Amino acid sequence: MGVRDIGIIVNGATGRIASTQHLANALLPIRAEGGLAVGNDRVVPHLLLAGRDDGRLAALARANGIDRWTTDLDAALSDPGYSVFFDAAATVQRVPTLTKAIAAGKHIYSEKPVALSVSEGMSLLAAARARNLKHGAVEDKIFLPGLQKLAHLAGQKFFGQVTGFRLDFGWWVFDGFERKSQRPSWNYRRSGAGGLTMDMYPHWRYVIEDILGPIRRIVAATATAIPQRADESGARYDVDVDDTSLTLAELDNGAIGTIVCSWATRVRRDDLLTFQVDGTGGSAIAGLHRCWMQRASDTPDVRHINPVADIGFDYRRDWKEIPGPAVHTNPYRIGWERFLKHVVADAPLQSDLSAGVRDVKLVEACYRSAAEGRWITLDDA
Repeated sequence: MGVRDIGIIVNGATGRIASTQHLANALLPIRAEGGLAVGNDRVVPHLLLAGRDDGRLAALARANGIDRWTTDLDAALSDPGYSVFFDAAATVQRVPTLTKAIAAGKHIYSEKPVALSVSEGMSLLAAARARNLKHGAVEDKIFLPGLQKLAHLAGQKFFGQVTGFRLDFGWWVFDGFERKSQRPSWNYRRSGAGGLTMDMYPHWRYVIEDILGPIRRIVAATATAIPQRADESGARYDVDVDDTSLTLAELDNGAIGTIVCSWATRVRRDDLLTFQVDGTGGSAIAGLHRCWMQRASDTPDVRHINPVADIGFDYRRDWKEIPGPAVHTNPYRIGWERFLKHVVADAPLQSDLSAGVRDVKLVEACYRSAAEGRWITLDDA
């Protein structure tokens, strides 16, 4: 078996997502194991870290045995030894950064969102296709263990006719005055391409559509629940994007469901993310790691509400947890393995740039619906 190096520029390397998930949990383990098996070869990532802080880049490189780093993105892009460009840097710079990478002839892999508008995303896609470059968008959430179990049930036709779904996500993000915020201030600023819908709905699009099928139309409402926050230096600023988003979605198969997201809610459910699917054959609800199901035959006979006395019925009693393997492959690693096989061996890749553009189409449809107060059909958005 031959060994083949593949040069990868990791832009925004010192950011949390890049350094922990893409490097520590994906690319570095692949390298440590002697590469990814692709046909008769093992493909070994050779990494070039790019970012804005030379000191932090140098420290990250030293800690992980990486021999190259730079704050000069143009110089990195001009290096023919690196054929792949990955972007996890600031969202607001994504389109100009990916445009540069495509112009330099690099295959591109991008965190979400891949663009801030559908028109910008389509321009990126056209440019990549014109140069015959491979392209991919990160889709990590679908590979979470709980959602994989839910997807397996859907693939086995467990639900029968799907009658509805509920996706519930969020937690309380401190405003920076009461306690330090758990999210960066750019998440709450339009100038930083912030907003809950822009941040998370690109993920909910592929989660819903991969498991249940295409979304046909939506109606949405967005809100700013906490209008002022404190930034990293403690300075007060006005929040000019949404931190709460509620959406009613109709699928092509006729099922209607809800997406409820908030950074201003306290958690009293099974997990930070729960996704329930109901159908004639049964129901199931997944969190990040666990999933429970209730078959039609196990559904209790619920007849009425007793307004006088609490009957004390345990509605979770007739749900069964779905077992799964004790060890799971990191979702970001799965994405990298699929993308590298696509680049090296032309293996099929569902999560390409066109999928990333459809993510943004859902975001645009939600904002347009909230502004106009009406249903928006995705293909017309």
